[in-house]
Amino acid sequence: MSDSNSESDQLLKEVYIPNYILDPDSEGELLQYVPSCPVLVFINSKSGGQLGGDLLITYRSILNKNQVFDLLEEAPDAVLHRLYLNLERLKLNGDEFATKIQERLRIIVAGGDGTAGWLLGVVSDLKLPQPPPIATVPLGTGNNLPFSFGWGKRNPGTDRHSVESFLGQVMKAKEMKIDSWHILMRMRAPNQGSCDPIAPLELPHSLHGFHRVSSTDTLNVEGCHTFRGGFWNYFSMGMDAQVSYAFHSERKLHPEKFKNQLINQSTYAKLGCTQGWFCASLMHPSSRNIAQLTKVKVMKKPGEWQDLHISHSIRSIVCLNLPSFSGGLNPWGTPNTRKKRDRGLTPPFVDDGLLEVVGFRDAWHGLVLLAPNGHGTRLAQAHRIRFEFHKGAAENTFMRIDGEPWRQPLPVDDDTVVVEISHHGQVKMLATHDCRSKSVHDPLTPTNRNSDEEDSGEEDSTGEEWRKFGAADTFKIPDEVDISRLS
Repeated sequence: MSDSNSESDQLLKEVYIPNYILDPDSEGELLQYVPSCPVLVFINSKSGGQLGGDLLITYRSILNKNQVFDLLEEAPDAVLHRLYLNLERLKLNGDEFATKIQERLRIIVAGGDGTAGWLLGVVSDLKLPQPPPIATVPLGTGNNLPFSFGWGKRNPGTDRHSVESFLGQVMKAKEMKIDSWHILMRMRAPNQGSCDPIAPLELPHSLHGFHRVSSTDTLNVEGCHTFRGGFWNYFSMGMDAQVSYAFHSERKLHPEKFKNQLINQSTYAKLGCTQGWFCASLMHPSSRNIAQLTKVKVMKKPGEWQDLHISHSIRSIVCLNLPSFSGGLNPWGTPNTRKKRDRGLTPPFVDDGLLEVVGFRDAWHGLVLLAPNGHGTRLAQAHRIRFEFHKGAAENTFMRIDGEPWRQPLPVDDDTVVVEISHHGQVKMLATHDCRSKSVHDPLTPTNRNSDEEDSGEEDSTGEEWRKFGAADTFKIPDEVDISRLS
């Protein structure tokens, strides 16, 4: 028992941050030991039913309570801005301890993919001199970000032993860079009506939904509405986003029915049936086909746009950055030797500056992902992607970014609606050593893993210069957004 207590005490000593580092108004402390892995912990206390609140209590009971933050009480940008200003002040005063804290600092964020994306966005926006890597605790429904980096997809335990076990994993975790993607939508101002994105129940949507740029923004064009957003996992459009929209609407209407992960996933499956996702060709008009709705262009080489052929059977398209979608499925899979030779397809890497573009006909098509080597219809790998919506093709479509869906009205009197996705730098994640995400720079990563195995499913053949969008406003959450509604 004493050995166990000694190991626990040593672990907590390695992740501890003293008050004078966190609070510029606190008195300095005489410290003899520099922690090897100081951590800041951010928890969405409303995530995972009661799990978020329970996790907050446990972390605050075993760590310095001032290094654990409830996102419902204080925004992460304010916390990090204050911390780094204080660190710079201490360093100027010759505090070597502050220098080492900054070099070794790591962040833990507990919540759904929306909450994790919020932290990633804030760290990107602040442009910190030494951005800390981030570990994610899975408290949401899909948990694609945590699963991609080895932190699991099931909601975790909230007791002391579980929390200490997770802290031990964070200490041993490796750093990985992942691509960050920004998305811009521009349309001519409609003669009548509004084309502003509509979140479920018309509530302010989270960080990952589009936000209209201000009139003084360099991206603003007179006579047009311009929106932009950012993501790390995926952008999708079509039937899958419509089902997600229905799920979020139901959850916001009846939050008492969504108290645990199993119930949430069961409800999601039922909505997939009632929305017609399992028999899309019978229950939905042809205007819901991606090919009928929009022309898609991809840029595989800088400055060279090409049209992307999409079968009329495709009703959902996913632009994927990480190898986890819809609760841990991998729509791209690993192309075999023939596909690599004939079409130039590669395994999905999280830091190669490429998005994998995959199509689905219906939910039955999606079930092929459960089979060995299963995958969706591989359409392309690209550095940039552009959607040009056809005039009058539909009154609206459904879109989703990193689990956050919205309904997008489309103007019927003009055909200048454009959505464009482009690469915008990288952020640092923490990952377990056996995680499914792979780096193109990792010498231990095979370039064509399982290359001789046969793919399952079928394929559709695919038949201006690189630009970055400003990120300053991309990840700022408006004042009116209720943080508790982030997954």
